[in-house]
Amino acid sequence: MPVELPKVAVLLAAYNGMQWIEEQLTSILGQSAVDVTVYISIDPSTDGTEAWCVAYAAQHSGVFVLPKDGRFGGASRNFFRLIRDVDFDGYDFIAFADQDDIWHADKLLRATQAVQSHQVDAYSSNVTAFWSSGKTHLLDKAQPQVAWDFLFEAAGPGCTYVFSKKLVASMKASMLATWPALQDVSLHDWYCYAFARSHGYRWYIDPVPSMSYRQHERNQVGANTGLSPLISRYKKIHDGWWFHQVQLITGLVGLGAEPFVKVWLQLGRWQLIKLSFSAWKCRRRVRDKVFFFCICWATALIGNKAK
Repeated sequence: MPVELPKVAVLLAAYNGMQWIEEQLTSILGQSAVDVTVYISIDPSTDGTEAWCVAYAAQHSGVFVLPKDGRFGGASRNFFRLIRDVDFDGYDFIAFADQDDIWHADKLLRATQAVQSHQVDAYSSNVTAFWSSGKTHLLDKAQPQVAWDFLFEAAGPGCTYVFSKKLVASMKASMLATWPALQDVSLHDWYCYAFARSHGYRWYIDPVPSMSYRQHERNQVGANTGLSPLISRYKKIHDGWWFHQVQLITGLVGLGAEPFVKVWLQLGRWQLIKLSFSAWKCRRRVRDKVFFFCICWATALIGNKAK
């Protein structure tokens, strides 16, 4: 009797991806020991991505291009559209994919096995960032999860995420109920992690890299390595973007009335100072705990432009 392979729906958000998308699709369709179907949603592009994807789908029975749905203006809205519009009946797992990475051949097999063996509802992993110069760097996101990290950071790059069908069904229903407000979420991977953890779903972060994470000038969110990304992160916090996203996501996942959250949610001076002393349970990595503490104090004392 033939072995029934796990059926995985891969959601791929594309935009001006002609340089890389064929290599990525080859790595997705070449996954070992899983049954893969790829759904592509394309933000209107100027480099021929749409026409190329339609032609590619016509030649590959496991690839489908969703109808045009206007301009998304970012990956987050594009992925939300994919979750909204794809029918997940008949699939066991749902995975995210960016257009410009290269997956290891056992990425989905390892993920689906981890979900089952660790008895969790979602999976993400470390990645190996790589540059055209040949430079590589391990992005380690697999530190132990803490009580409230999901309100302040993602589980790692969203392109590593693999979900159980049960989790996606619950998340999809919540997304549809909050659709207008959801469009202001900038990072889909952060929201999805927050939804899962806040609703009691278990998440496993794999320390083994599952893919090569391409770095280039058009990355919406890239690898946080070196001093420059740290300065960029501080500017976003000073501009009010990060704390606004914290408040937005906290509300969307229904935790605004949680006692721990109510203490700091207004993000006034004294609320931020109180929050700073919870840094150890708000970020996973030690360096980020220290950065979190300092940012809370700096914002409390200096303020941010959004206030």
